[in-house]
Amino acid sequence: MEEEDEDGGRGASESTAAAMSDRFVRCLYAVGFLDLFGVSMVVPLMNLHIKSLGASHTVAGIIGSLYGIMQLFSSTFVGCWSDIVGRQYSLLACILLSALGYFLLGASTTVFLFAISRVPVGIFKHTLSISKALLSDLVSERDRPLVMGRFNAASSVGFILGPVVGGYLTELKDGFYQTSFLCAFIFLLNAGLVWMLPWSEENIGSREFQQVKKGTDSFSAEANHDLHFKSTTNGAMASDSLFQSPWVQFTTVLKRIKGIACSDLWDIFLVRLLMSVTILLYYSNFSLALEERFGLKPLFAGYLMSYSSALGVLAGCLLGPITRLYQHNTYRILLHSSTLTCTLILLYASARSIWMVILSSTFLAFSTTIGRTCIIDLELTIGGNEASGTLLGVGQSVTSVGRILAPLLSGIAQEFSPCGPPSLGVGLALAAILIMNANKQKYRSHGNVKLKNQ
Repeated sequence: MEEEDEDGGRGASESTAAAMSDRFVRCLYAVGFLDLFGVSMVVPLMNLHIKSLGASHTVAGIIGSLYGIMQLFSSTFVGCWSDIVGRQYSLLACILLSALGYFLLGASTTVFLFAISRVPVGIFKHTLSISKALLSDLVSERDRPLVMGRFNAASSVGFILGPVVGGYLTELKDGFYQTSFLCAFIFLLNAGLVWMLPWSEENIGSREFQQVKKGTDSFSAEANHDLHFKSTTNGAMASDSLFQSPWVQFTTVLKRIKGIACSDLWDIFLVRLLMSVTILLYYSNFSLALEERFGLKPLFAGYLMSYSSALGVLAGCLLGPITRLYQHNTYRILLHSSTLTCTLILLYASARSIWMVILSSTFLAFSTTIGRTCIIDLELTIGGNEASGTLLGVGQSVTSVGRILAPLLSGIAQEFSPCGPPSLGVGLALAAILIMNANKQKYRSHGNVKLKNQ
């Protein structure tokens, strides 16, 4: 009887921990929604505002590039820093400092103040990356694509609604300033939400224990105990690291980054770079190409892109059934989605009617959303969860490199044809598919790649 009571108490405890962690995950969906909702209110209006301050096209371009360069170098450091000091403190710091940046943006009455306001945002606007690393800590490997897909869907809803609210507010007197202050307030609200989350390593460990227990029956009880112990230990180490000197934290960050750089993950990041540039090339001259090829106005291109964004939200919600259909084989999903993306962009580049463009855009929304989620999952699966923040930070830096390269490649390709950028993207996607095929044994084995500092 005592054993039955003990088992019943353990089962009730696990159920309570699971319910708390489920609420934790849902709150993180809200964090992602609020983050992109606030940002998307302001970003479409920034070019107009800086022009109204008297900046030339060149100065506006330099300030825009400055933000991208800061994101390129800071994402790896901030992601690695979150592994060291813990997700709670790094996430709160990033949200609050981003709120400061948008508050300064709302007070910017000169070009210099506008440029200054972009600095804290450029360095610390990594809310989504840290949130994804936290989700990776919370859920099992089998459930990770589903949870990441839902998180991306929630964030995309915010990105769809934000420009509508920002466009309405900008019609009011001093509309840009009001929109920027509202964005800063949303970030403060987000920080309050993060602060109130049930930050307990014990609950997180129980969640991982339960998820692995449900998802992989082949794991032994000893392996489950080790996973629980590792999660709790990592949380304790992160809390202790918070009180280390900044110099010790900085040197630890550099060691972790060196470990990633020396690991055998180059092919994963190269695939991510190639597919990122492929998608960016597809969108780089989308409106202009539709006007030149089919005589359509930019308004139609805007509607088509909004339609694709809405389908992307739906695709994020469908990742659960898709992963079950593929028996949780992330490599196969990524390979097939990348192949479909390559085929659809080729179809778009060779389209003779607008209906072919609409057809390709419809399915492309699904393939790109699924591929984007799967490449992140593959990074974490092969690289290991112990450095999830660092891995996601490096991946974000790789995407930033793609954002720098894509406009240059697009401009060169457009010198030859309006279909030049997507045609070049097809070639890059084919290269990514060949790399995945050449390394399929490593992807299928799902063995963790050991870092040099481990």
